[in-house]
Amino acid sequence: MRTGLLEAFLLYKAGKIKKILISGTSQPYLMAAKKGETRLAAQLLLDWGVKAGDIIYEERSRNTRENAIFSARILRSKFPGGKYLLITSAFHMRRSLGCLAKVNIDADAFPADFYGGEYPLDFQFLFVPNSNALAYFDLLWHEWTGYIMYKLVGYS
Repeated sequence: MRTGLLEAFLLYKAGKIKKILISGTSQPYLMAAKKGETRLAAQLLLDWGVKAGDIIYEERSRNTRENAIFSARILRSKFPGGKYLLITSAFHMRRSLGCLAKVNIDADAFPADFYGGEYPLDFQFLFVPNSNALAYFDLLWHEWTGYIMYKLVGYS
């Protein structure tokens, strides 16, 4: 499975993108200590050979809406009129693009981290419980609920 971070790295190494904006850290105590997901992701990129100056941090956001708001401010100040590419999980893309559109950022989509596949119609897949099914449903339910709520309150 190729995550958004891996896809960003591969695009960077291929020369398709010049800068990588890493947005969001969900735990406030980690944000204050500069040890959140953003910094961990950045450290991986540095270890893989991305130049420190090509990594931009947005560490204030706690959700998708705030990711869009705070990232938009950075993009407008550092790269006004630039072309932007949103790299995120495929299941999360619709809500993320909606939030960016709401703050007037036009970004192309590059989905990563796909789930699913083809399953044959045989006994194993129809009747034997899959231990991952509940976890995948939880992810799906979270995203559906988030998308509907964001639409209702006007975030996307």
